Amino acid sequence: MKRVGSFIGDWWRLVSPYFRSEEWPYAIPLLIGAIALTLGAVFLEVLFNEWSRRFYDALEKKDEAAFWQEMLTFSWIASLMIMAFVARAIVSPYLRLRWRRWLTRRYLAHWLDGRGYYRIELQRSVDNADQRIAEDLRFLGEYTMLLFLGLLSAVATLISFLFILWTLSGPLSLIAIGLDINVPGYMAWVCLIYALGGTLLANLVGRRLIPLNFQKQRFEANFRFALVRVRENAEGIALYRGEEDEAEALNARFTDVFNNGWRVLFTQVQLVFYQSGYAQLAIIFPYLVTAPRFFAGAITLGVMTQTASAFGQVQGALSFFIDNYTVLAELRAVMDRLLGLQAATDAKQESAIELAPETGRSDVGVSGLTLALPNGQALLSDTTLAFPRGQSTLISGASGSGKSTLFRALAGIWPFGSGHVHVPAGARVLFLPQKPYIPIGTLRDAVKYPDEHSTASDGEIADALTAARLGHLAGRLGEDAHWTNILSGGEQQRLAIARALVFKPDWLFLDEATASLDETMEEAVYAALKQRLPGATIVSIGHRPSLRKWHDRRLELQRAPGEVGRLVEAAASA
Repeated sequence: MKRVGSFIGDWWRLVSPYFRSEEWPYAIPLLIGAIALTLGAVFLEVLFNEWSRRFYDALEKKDEAAFWQEMLTFSWIASLMIMAFVARAIVSPYLRLRWRRWLTRRYLAHWLDGRGYYRIELQRSVDNADQRIAEDLRFLGEYTMLLFLGLLSAVATLISFLFILWTLSGPLSLIAIGLDINVPGYMAWVCLIYALGGTLLANLVGRRLIPLNFQKQRFEANFRFALVRVRENAEGIALYRGEEDEAEALNARFTDVFNNGWRVLFTQVQLVFYQSGYAQLAIIFPYLVTAPRFFAGAITLGVMTQTASAFGQVQGALSFFIDNYTVLAELRAVMDRLLGLQAATDAKQESAIELAPETGRSDVGVSGLTLALPNGQALLSDTTLAFPRGQSTLISGASGSGKSTLFRALAGIWPFGSGHVHVPAGARVLFLPQKPYIPIGTLRDAVKYPDEHSTASDGEIADALTAARLGHLAGRLGEDAHWTNILSGGEQQRLAIARALVFKPDWLFLDEATASLDETMEEAVYAALKQRLPGATIVSIGHRPSLRKWHDRRLELQRAPGEVGRLVEAAASA
């Protein structure tokens, strides 16, 4: 009971928000419509059950007039059933579609809010968040509607046909086994015992599917992610001749998929063997039980067939969990994955590094800044630093000293640390990482990114590309492409420089943003930045001595292994 309560509680947490959201004017009527159609289908089944008794009685009596009358009755019952099935094929899927849209928007917003996606990747708190949003949200709606409407139909069917079965079956005398007892509605009791016993046995057979389906989703996502990495890093793998290693890694990922798939398959075969045997026995079982009364003349052929039909309906309703055990197991796995993603995005690690615009401030700076790695190792402690307007600064230091972490802290995205980052209110600040992000779309949008409200004309964008030594792309602004796969590493960095020329920031931070350029090209783009952004304060992170001439000030981040780093002033021209 505790596990059932936990399942229902988790399911309610995931499902109920949609029906209380701003979508409720659509969600509630669609849900009511789906429920009404489900109950209507049960009512039609009751009518059909009653019709079957009259039809077979007419056949037994060779009553031709009654036969044709029942055929006419069947035609309108069948017509109503067809209309009900068509309506159900529209209402429930449309509800699931709207529900998935709402869930996707909600989870995407939650995932992106507060850079949750970035924090999850840093901490590796959950795997394959993209797969959970793309697939598990779809499965949540599909499995929920399938099981909810199925359970509703089962309950309504059970109530309706159990009454019919109780009425038709009559009493059973136990005098044959020495008991002077008559059991009223004995077929109802037999059906209840048969179905409940079957449900308990099905649970014993199929409960292993819950953890196996959870692992199935995980292993499939890991394999798919590994394939995407090969596609995205095709050139590097080819240059390293790494095909054999990649094949070995991919096959290892798929081995997990195969081994878990075999365990799922073996368990499902056991469950199907049990389910099919149980279902086949249920077909003949009511005839075995009612045969003595039929041959004794106590009931007609119509009553016998109606009783068997009612038994089948009751048995089917009570066997709901047996028939849907696989779906229940998959829903449990989907719920666990979504709850895991929800917990990871809810557990916002509030960074003690406070970043807030300050009115009247004229520089960007930090005070009391302490930085650490995700494992808690300190990188920088209680540091105060300012980047005055108009004074360009070069930050250098050994690899691994924490320069890029400082860059992320200044951008306000590093969650591990404490202190304050001070930014003038209204200042335009742009950060260019070593590997630029270029969205899939037109080249025009790629250069404008992330300023979606940019009013830059095509002429300005083309001029910026020319200044960044990408003039050969100026005629392709409207071309929609995956530019990361088209442009070389150096071209991508120069596109980011063009982006800065269009954005016109007050402070421009560059983290090894020209590392893929040769010194001649690096000199050309820095000259363009200085010439075209005379009011911008440039802060660069880099190693090359050639960068020093473009900066008024140089800071060196020094950190010995296992020690806390410190920023030291150095001569810019040294």
